[in-house]
Amino acid sequence: MSDLLTKPAVELLSLLDSRKISPLELAEEHIRQIEKLNPQLNALVDFDPARVRAQAAALERSSTKGPLHGLPITVKASISVAGHRCETGSLINKGHTPTEDAVIVARARKAGAIILGTTNCPEFLMAYETDNLLYGRTANPWDLTRTAGGSSGGESAAIAAGMSAAGFGSDGGGSVRTPAHFTGICALKPTPGRIPAAGHLPPCVGPFSLIGTVGPMARTIADVSLLYRVISGQDETDPTGAPVSPRTYTEEDLKHITIGFFEDDGHTPVTPETHQAIRETVRSLRRQGFHVEPFRPRALEQARQLWWKFFVRCGAMFFSPIIRGRESDLSPTFRGFLDIARKDSPLTGDELLQAWAESDVIRRKLLEEMRRFPILITPVCAIPAFHHGERRWTIDNQQVDYLDAMRYTQWFNLLGSPAAVVPVGHSTEGLPIGIQIAGRPHEDELVLSIAAAIERDFGYIAPPMAG
Repeated sequence: MSDLLTKPAVELLSLLDSRKISPLELAEEHIRQIEKLNPQLNALVDFDPARVRAQAAALERSSTKGPLHGLPITVKASISVAGHRCETGSLINKGHTPTEDAVIVARARKAGAIILGTTNCPEFLMAYETDNLLYGRTANPWDLTRTAGGSSGGESAAIAAGMSAAGFGSDGGGSVRTPAHFTGICALKPTPGRIPAAGHLPPCVGPFSLIGTVGPMARTIADVSLLYRVISGQDETDPTGAPVSPRTYTEEDLKHITIGFFEDDGHTPVTPETHQAIRETVRSLRRQGFHVEPFRPRALEQARQLWWKFFVRCGAMFFSPIIRGRESDLSPTFRGFLDIARKDSPLTGDELLQAWAESDVIRRKLLEEMRRFPILITPVCAIPAFHHGERRWTIDNQQVDYLDAMRYTQWFNLLGSPAAVVPVGHSTEGLPIGIQIAGRPHEDELVLSIAAAIERDFGYIAPPMAG
């Protein structure tokens, strides 16, 4: 049955629909996989087999079938799931258990999904490595000495290892995309408002209403697209929500657009295998008849500097009242974030106002540059999955620091753009390497369509321990 657990979610749903397997049987297979692998990976932090079986049994008695009927999924432990702990990896939030589902969880349940449990994340989500004092670190199923990424690291590890068919993470600077890249799965950071963020902890408000989103993660783009269709759509109480109708694209439509690509941003080098993954992606698209040209927007570094002000400096300011007097309870990972943030003084009101105004100017510049290139192909990260605790690397004889290595996802949070990840290659150590497909705001379906075309020649490979 190990092969069953690494099948695409759409294939599992087909098996369920044809009654070749029942919801309870599929749930049992996932329970066994979790019990087998979670002690090594530490991906799920709130998991109760009895609750899973009860959900599956209820679905078997139900006379209605939704589009996710019987699909076992997981949810990052920063997204509210009624009755499950939602602690964002912090001792300060220890024991916090919501009584209501987040909007996306409620929609998934209505569609027939089975919630297996919630997954590990770094404290307050402010890291690209999943480690905390509540539950410890999450390991990468490709190499237990390496991280599965952050902040949706538990989610990516569970999906890659076949402990979950799919799930939901959140992304303020690459937090679904970097873990997907590190573990060899797919993910989408949507346009803010296309998927409701209500029920996320901390709330996606202020600057985080632009840079913070929740998004689907799965083994294939078809799975990600299915989850996107199920959970997207305006929430009437969401201030960022917009009544944008879903769009579809034919192959002919896609081949009329010009796709831009670049191998690095001119500031932070990437590994040779990352260069190779971009080149292979371009060759694949051109072989399929797509029009692909080199292109690197000029405003990227300005966008990154503004992202830094909002995510790092404003983020530290948001958490100051929460952590005051509780500093001894903070994890080393979160302390590391604070150390980085405190190298700069707190933003003044004038600086924040100027940054807010400047962000619209830079977004306009980027969108103007993307008129001709509505899709961009870029690296996800300068490196593959790193060893636990690493914070500095040497690439092309240049020292690359922690947050600089992750910059390739951060631009698109400031832009408010959709961006997906597809696994394409592997490093010399056998670690997955993904590529990023980014688009213009509200063109999420276009991003997913190009991602699906790329996936035809590449895609998910199960890590050995999943078998």
